[in-house]
Amino acid sequence: MNIYVSNLGFTVQVEDLKKLFSPYGIVTSVAIIMDKITNRSRGFAFIDMPENGEAEKAILALNGVMLDGRVLKVNESKRRDDLASRANFY
Repeated sequence: MNIYVSNLGFTVQVEDLKKLFSPYGIVTSVAIIMDKITNRSRGFAFIDMPENGEAEKAILALNGVMLDGRVLKVNESKRRDDLASRANFY
């Protein structure tokens, strides 16, 4: 399952997130999204955990947790085409 994590502090690193999520199961990848111009974190990341049950436990446990002075928002990521299909364009 792909997990979306937002409200990250600018100093949070890949290893910080891997360490945070690993107690709940296998973490296969962590991607902090960076601004192309400033090369700073945009404040969100994607975590990939192959076992859905482990990922769901991580989401429940870590949503609302404080990291680097910020309260994390953690949930299952939505595919871009799913978001576009729900949008109302008039």
